[in-house]
Amino acid sequence: MRHGVKLNHLGRTSSHRKALLSKLAGDLILHKRIITTLAKAKALRVYVEPLITKSKENTTHQRRVVFSYLGDKDAVKELFGPVSEKIAARPGGYTRIIKLGTRLGDAAEMAMIELVDFNEIYTNQGSGVGKKRRTRRGSGVKKKADESASAEAKGAAADEVEVEDVKPEESGENAKEDKPEA
Repeated sequence: MRHGVKLNHLGRTSSHRKALLSKLAGDLILHKRIITTLAKAKALRVYVEPLITKSKENTTHQRRVVFSYLGDKDAVKELFGPVSEKIAARPGGYTRIIKLGTRLGDAAEMAMIELVDFNEIYTNQGSGVGKKRRTRRGSGVKKKADESASAEAKGAAADEVEVEDVKPEESGENAKEDKPEA
């Protein structure tokens, strides 16, 4: 029985599991989002969130502690640079897991794990920050169709006016005086 065991062993030995989580954590920090199985994503969240918390305090000791977990200089540099700047005000919950469905080959549950502050769609840090929201009161397709139909009607009416203005019977000075102003 597994009374009180909170760690998912992921069907691996201790050294294999540590190497797997270390590599996944480094990839998550470098790429800001990775796709893996749901079980690995949940285990990775438990592994990487304390490391992100340690990155808030940029000391040599904390860098060495994080490097002992990650084993990747580039990931440590990224974690203590741009990542720690963005998560400075956040008290926790640095990652988000989104389920993606099952994998075709073995029907394993797939998930995307990402750093929360680096997704512009959810955090509204993208292009929509200064824009006002507008209420939509009808479909834009219908309006565009009505506008194009009215533009065609105006264009046809303008063509008719030009045709009416030119009369082949009249010529000379009287034709210019009798012409209606458009």
